[in-house]
Amino acid sequence: MTLKKHHKIMIGSFSSLIIIFMLISGTLIFILFTKQELNYNELDSKITDIQSKLNDLTINLLQTREDLNSSLSSLNLQVGSIDEEMTLLKASAGEDFSGIIEDTIKSVVTIRTNVNQGTGFLVSEEGYIVTNAHVLVGAQKVEALTYEQEVKNADFIGYNGNFDIALLKISGDYEKLTLGDSNKVQIGEKVIAIGNPLGLQFSVSAGIISAIHRPGINEIEAYIQTDAALNPGNSGGPLINKEGKVIGINNFKIGGGESLGFALESNYIKSVINDISLSELNQTLV
Repeated sequence: MTLKKHHKIMIGSFSSLIIIFMLISGTLIFILFTKQELNYNELDSKITDIQSKLNDLTINLLQTREDLNSSLSSLNLQVGSIDEEMTLLKASAGEDFSGIIEDTIKSVVTIRTNVNQGTGFLVSEEGYIVTNAHVLVGAQKVEALTYEQEVKNADFIGYNGNFDIALLKISGDYEKLTLGDSNKVQIGEKVIAIGNPLGLQFSVSAGIISAIHRPGINEIEAYIQTDAALNPGNSGGPLINKEGKVIGINNFKIGGGESLGFALESNYIKSVINDISLSELNQTLV
C-alpha cells in the first residue's frame, strides 16, 4: 500500500521529533555528567586541600609539643642548676653546710671492734664500707653502726697496709658517697669532716684545706692537710667538699699541734679500693 503525502509528512515530522528529543536528551545528559564531573573534581580538590591543612596542623602540633617538652626539660635543668649553684654558693661562703651534711651523714657509719672504734663510709649501694686499716688492728669482731642506729656485723674483705685502707661489707641497701677528683682540690677550699671523735657519734667539724700533696707516714705525697678538727675516732671518716663529694679519708693528726689533720686523697682511695675489690671480689667498686 502506497502512503499518501500527508502520511509521509506526519511520519517524517514524528521521526524528526524523536531525533530532536534524542539529541536534546543526549545533550542534557552530557551536560549533567559534565557538571557532576566538575563538582567531583572540585570536591576532590577541596578534600585534598583540607587533608593538606590537617597534615600541616598535625605537624605543627607535634612540633609545638616537642618544643614544649624541650622547654620544660630545659627549665627543669635550669632550676636544678640554680639550686645546685645556690647550695655551692652558700657552702663556699660558709653560710650553710647543713644541706650537704644532711645529704652525706646518712652514708657514714661508726666502726666498733672489741678493741677500738673509728669511722667509715659507704662507697656502694650494696653495703661496701671504707675505713682505716689501723681501726681494725687486733679486732676479733667488727660492727658498723648506721645513722639509723642499726648495728650490722661487718665482714672483712681486704686491706692495703701501705695506705692504711680497709674494705668491709654489711648487709642491706644504702646511699653511697661519691669520691671526688682530688686533683681539683684547692688550698683554702672549705671542707667538713664527719666522724666519731672520742665516741661522739656522727659529729661534724668544719675547716679549710691548708695544703695538698703532703707526705704521710708512708712518705708518699698523697695527703691533704686540713684545719678541720680531727680526734681519735675520726679515723676512716670522710673529708667532704662543698659539692658533697669525698676528697679524702681522715687518717691522722700531728700530736702536740693544733689544727694539723691529714686525709688520704680521694684518687688514691679509689685506686686502692679497686685493687682490693678486684683481688677479692673480681670487680671494681668505684
